[in-house]
Amino acid sequence: MRYPQGGGLTAERQQFREELRLKAAERFAQGEASSVIAKDLRVSVRSVQRWRQMWDEGGPRALRSQGPASLPKLSEKQFAQLESELAKGPAAHGWEDQRWTLARVRTVIGRRFHLTYTIQGVRKLLVRNGWSCQVPVRRAMERDDAVAGWVKEVWPCAEGSRR
Repeated sequence: MRYPQGGGLTAERQQFREELRLKAAERFAQGEASSVIAKDLRVSVRSVQRWRQMWDEGGPRALRSQGPASLPKLSEKQFAQLESELAKGPAAHGWEDQRWTLARVRTVIGRRFHLTYTIQGVRKLLVRNGWSCQVPVRRAMERDDAVAGWVKEVWPCAEGSRR
């Protein structure tokens, strides 16, 4: 991922970058060269050239921050509601077994909030909010320890030596 935790720039970082662009705009008005501005502001010359083009077309207003590229579909409050729905278990939502899959979580989001997510979008949403893949704590009832013992003890004797 480009940014940690799948997010974009923080509000502080967006503000910092906007201030850089506006400082550059002041220097554009004074007629300074792009290479000098880039060196002083410690950015690439190409960035300054793009900013200058935007400034020529729209003035300093064109250099203002556009805000975040995308906003999360689920708010913090809605995610808390989703967590309470997931805590009820899959059986409460109509599934027979007790496994939450990404597809099932996606279905619950669609039913509860009338939003569509991709499977990867659901995974990113859950990871961003501290969820992770889990392994069942207890053993399956169908597990047969006698078979495991037979494979360790009897099978090597039955197989015999290869020499």
